[in-house]
Amino acid sequence: MNFEMQMARMLAENIDGFVKFVYKQYEDKDNCFTLNHDKLYQLKLLIEEYKFQMIADELQRINRFTWDEKYTYLLVGRFREGMAIIDEYVEHNYHDLFIFTARIYTLNTFSFSIDRKEPLKTEESPG
Repeated sequence: MNFEMQMARMLAENIDGFVKFVYKQYEDKDNCFTLNHDKLYQLKLLIEEYKFQMIADELQRINRFTWDEKYTYLLVGRFREGMAIIDEYVEHNYHDLFIFTARIYTLNTFSFSIDRKEPLKTEESPG
């Protein structure tokens, strides 16, 4: 099995786990880890806005049997755009959302390991 394909599948499983963890924390009204339920609701809305569950499902589907490099990089890029916003939001509200930092770190690590390694393109000046 292709290494990149395995990494994409692991990223998909971790995205799915993160989404379910956020939803579970939000649904548990007596949660002792989250002090401000409104900030947790905002985190849930950000996850829905950037369609993390759809990205996880698509990554899992397209990398089930073969490595689809182009579509995988597209999905990982979309995920990283949303994760940058979520990471910043959790960092600014660390006191209320500290419980999510470990999962965010793991997701960032996986997504950067799948990052496309393209050589830098240099433009040649005429004459």
